[in-house]
Amino acid sequence: MNMTWDVLTIMGTIAFAISGAIVAMEEEYDILGVFILGLVTAFGGGVVRNLLIGIPVSTLWEQGLLLKTALLASLIVFFLPIKLIQRLNKWVTFFDAIGLAAFAIQGALYATQMNHSISAVIVAAILTGSGGGIVRDVLAGRKPLVLRDEIYAFWAMLIGLVIGIGKVTEADTMLLYTLFGAGVLFRMLSVFYQWRLPRRSLHSVQKDVS
Repeated sequence: MNMTWDVLTIMGTIAFAISGAIVAMEEEYDILGVFILGLVTAFGGGVVRNLLIGIPVSTLWEQGLLLKTALLASLIVFFLPIKLIQRLNKWVTFFDAIGLAAFAIQGALYATQMNHSISAVIVAAILTGSGGGIVRDVLAGRKPLVLRDEIYAFWAMLIGLVIGIGKVTEADTMLLYTLFGAGVLFRMLSVFYQWRLPRRSLHSVQKDVS
């Protein structure tokens, strides 16, 4: 399980760091901004999760290898040729999907290890999987993806539910990888087929009233 945990964590860290760095460059931030968005995207969800389920936030500073990995990934993106970055930009959604699935699983497993309820496991999965993206979008002056009508955090919620009810445990290595793959696949399918959650708008009502 340790190997599975490490692989998912590294995959999520790299994917989210790349996503944050690309968004920063889209907004024409300098290299410091690229580093900051790369780091907050990779670690923001985990910090919020730790606050809610009782893990000391200071544990973040114990993840030296992951911090260096996120910084290195952001630095590599910054110095890539512009044409290659523009191509990578088309894959931001895919990187987001990898980070979402990997960190949702990580967050859910954290919560189950601490014997939290199913609802807490689901919340931990959602926050860990999408929290970093929310912080990234806010810092970039964008409307957070998770709050739009796209199906995004929903997949993290399902991952948390599957782990919370005990269908997949930390000992089930192959099932964890299968769950990870399913999370990435369904996130990408929801983008490709433009699946949407229900929403209501007040704009049309205001126009009718005026």
